[in-house]
Amino acid sequence: MAKGAVAEGSKRKRASASEKPAKRRRSLSEESGDPNAKILLMEQGILESKKNYNDITVLLSTARENENGEPESMLAAVALCRVFVRLLAQGSLTSKKSLSEKDSVVVGWLKDQFSQYKILLMSLLSQEELAVTALTLSMRLLKAEGEFLNDNEDYSFPTAFIENIVKAVLLSGNEDVRQAYIEDFAEQYDDIRYFTFKSVTFKRNLVESLSEDVEPNELFDRGFSLISALDGVPESADDLDDFYIPRPKRKTHPLRSVNQHKKQGQEAWLALMGVVDTKDERKRLLDITSTIIAPWFTRPELLADFLTNCYNAGGSMSLLALSGVFYLIQERNLDYPSFYPKLYSLLDRDILHSKHRSRFFRLLDTFLASTHLPASLVASFLKRLSRLALNAPPSAIAFVIPWIYNLLKRHPTCTFMLHRVIKNPEEKQNIKDRGFEDPFLAEETEPTKTRAIDSCLWELVQLQSHYHPNIATIAKVMSEQFTKQSYNMEDFLDHSYASLLDAELGKDVKKAPVIEFQIPKRIFLPQDDPAANPDSLLVRLWDFGAKA
Repeated sequence: MAKGAVAEGSKRKRASASEKPAKRRRSLSEESGDPNAKILLMEQGILESKKNYNDITVLLSTARENENGEPESMLAAVALCRVFVRLLAQGSLTSKKSLSEKDSVVVGWLKDQFSQYKILLMSLLSQEELAVTALTLSMRLLKAEGEFLNDNEDYSFPTAFIENIVKAVLLSGNEDVRQAYIEDFAEQYDDIRYFTFKSVTFKRNLVESLSEDVEPNELFDRGFSLISALDGVPESADDLDDFYIPRPKRKTHPLRSVNQHKKQGQEAWLALMGVVDTKDERKRLLDITSTIIAPWFTRPELLADFLTNCYNAGGSMSLLALSGVFYLIQERNLDYPSFYPKLYSLLDRDILHSKHRSRFFRLLDTFLASTHLPASLVASFLKRLSRLALNAPPSAIAFVIPWIYNLLKRHPTCTFMLHRVIKNPEEKQNIKDRGFEDPFLAEETEPTKTRAIDSCLWELVQLQSHYHPNIATIAKVMSEQFTKQSYNMEDFLDHSYASLLDAELGKDVKKAPVIEFQIPKRIFLPQDDPAANPDSLLVRLWDFGAKA
């Protein structure tokens, strides 16, 4: 009997030894009742033996329970990420010719589970609280897939996966996840930026797939915020040195070509321009055209159509398109023969009241900087602005006059517009008899045909009597000798009513102004004692108590 007991004990001991891993997992999960411990044990078991691969489906099922608010679901998703990264590094998901039929079936099954897990991560990206964590897991998985899952033993970037990630980021209304993708990945790594641009194909894929879920204006806003942050345009191949996945060894690979990087940026911006629907969206593009968008274009003529259409639209749209059009003219040799006539047409009665006037005058100063411009053209701009200044706010006149001064110094041929000596006796007599008639053709749209060069800047003399003392003082500079080299326009461009008022209040008063000694208590109503304190003339002429 003892012998049988020993045999039975021995048998029981051998069974325990053979089932040790499974029994230990059951004891920690079932006896402790801790679901988190169960997840960690399943992860450990999967990595230890192929016999536990079925637990991958259990972890996937647990991770999908996130919609029910289960706390262990995200832990399961994190555990799966570690599992698949290890399996990818081990080559367990790589098909090889040397594998048996049974092992090939296992590899195919693992790939299917891997695809199911990526779909799960994309769904988690749409959830507010878990989106940033899901993005981190997705990008970690992307890195592992690019490094290890390569059946052809050549460089291969998971383009389908990155396209799904970009799509999910755009679908998500979560600004945090979009910012995390930009700051942690797209801005940091050249290959991620390259494939982000490539994924943003609004016309073909994203608009068609997102149109049912995202409003067109929201799609533009999200796409704009995504690609406008990617402003690090590479200048040479040496700038392409930050890769999320080890860069391809072949030097002719597109990822190592500056032109290919620029081409992807160009295509992404053209696609975004293709979904522009409102003026506000166009203005947002125009604001960054010369600084962020244009440097990506290898074929500037593709950008010219958008800019010239906006420039021809008139109003504030033309003002914003100015810098982009001039960038193409100056940097890319764009032929735009009607540039100056269109620029002249922007000088209307609204320009000096526009909130974009400072930006416009900075550009205008650049456009008229060349000393090779015809004097008749420069004279037209001088005359038109002088005429507009008569009805402009003081804050605008404060920089118009110094700008005219600088332009006259730059183009001395136009200085006789300040003081024209008439030598013809008959013409001089006609002026005395009939008065002076300004030959300037204000309605002429061609700046070289306005006859402004035959006119004079009499408007500046009128400004010397302006009601605002600062403007009157500045205008008197035009009657003095031009001894000053030039004015720094930045000292005048950003003036406003508030700044001019602060300048007046900040002056030191040398002599106190004369004021009435005694301030009356009542102005519009009769005084209590009219004999001692007479009523004002307004009260005596206007009886407020009279009935109609």
